[in-house]
Order: sequence, then C-alpha cells, then structure tokens
Amino acid sequence: MKKEILKTAFIKSIPILCSYIFVGMAYGLMMNEAGFYWWHTLLISLVIYTGAFQFLLISFLQTGTPILTICLSALLINSRQLFYSLTFIDDFNRMGKKKWYMIHTLTDETYAVNCTLPSQNKKDIMPWIAFFSRCYWMMGGLLGSFIGNLVPWNLEGIDFCMTALFIIILMDQCKKIENKKIACIGFIVGILCLLLFGTRQFMLPSLILTSIFLLYRSWRVI
Repeated sequence: MKKEILKTAFIKSIPILCSYIFVGMAYGLMMNEAGFYWWHTLLISLVIYTGAFQFLLISFLQTGTPILTICLSALLINSRQLFYSLTFIDDFNRMGKKKWYMIHTLTDETYAVNCTLPSQNKKDIMPWIAFFSRCYWMMGGLLGSFIGNLVPWNLEGIDFCMTALFIIILMDQCKKIENKKIACIGFIVGILCLLLFGTRQFMLPSLILTSIFLLYRSWRVI
C-alpha cells in the first residue's frame, strides 16, 4: 500500500518537478550572482519555501531592506495561501501533527495538484506530494548555485527572471478578476510612492496604502 501511495504521489508531482527544477535553478543562479553561497540558497528554501518571495528577498537582502518591510511583503505576497488552506481544513486535521508540515509546504502548485486527488488515500498522498515538491525546489536551487560557480560567462541580467515572474503573476491575476481597476490602482500607488520615497523606501508605503484601499473597498462592499 505504501509503495502505491509513493508511486501515485510521484506521478502526480511530475508537473511540479518540471516547473520547480528550472525556476529553482534560476533562483540559485540569482543567489550566486548576488554573492550568496549554496548553503544560503538551501537554508532559505528550507525555512521560507515560497518561490515568489524568495526572488524578492534577494534584492531585499542586497539593499538592507528594513525587517518590517520584509515581513509585511512576505505576508501580503503569500496571503492567498490563507484561502488555499480553507479547502483542506478537514484533510489537514485528520493528519495529526503532519498538518503543520502541510500548512508550511502549501504552494500554488501543490494546491492545484491536491485538488485533483481522489478522496481515497488522499490524506496519505498529500504529504508525499508536499515532500517531493519541496525536494524538487531545493534541488533546483542547489543546481543553480553550483552551475553559477562553474559557468565562466557573465550572468548579468539573469535577475530579470524575477521581474518576469511577477509580471506573469500579475497577468494571471488580471485574467481571474473582473474588475481591472484594482490592478491599475495598485500600479498608480506604486509609481507615486516610488516618486515620493525613492527606490529603497517606496515598497512599504505602497503596500500599506494599497492594503488600506483594498480593506476600505471590501468594507464598502459589505
């Protein structure tokens, strides 16, 4: 039975493998280019484990961004996971102590795969999918770090993959929401804060102002 569960979990996680290895390699290359060692990449992936924010964290660490800005950015970027976990409350509760690991390892990709699982043996398959996926991400990061040390040519510009990643996330969110004004307002607020506070200080006020607007808008709708 355990072999069948492992086999099912691995097969289901193959699409995650295809994406995590290459995106993780890009992350490892960026970490290497920024002057961090391979064990920094491994440690951050092990403790934080959130792709989009890990890319953003590189620039935060390089520029000495205040810890409050880092924490608030992490909360806002990953706030959607709060809603993902609501789908699996009953499944997580039936896992006992494993539910804390499941909460920590829940990502967009594992959420999508877990939603396709049959009810039979679901609570046994989900932890292995989470484990495999986490291994894929760390493997990709390590490969990127090692390749960054071996590749002789200049890797300047590889950090654009972070910009591309956030553009893709924005485009995906714009497709899902009916009211595109929200994205436009966030963009305008970001530009204004950039002009007012500069490149190093604009992130926190823009996040706060945008969050206040969204909370006010939600309150008005209610």
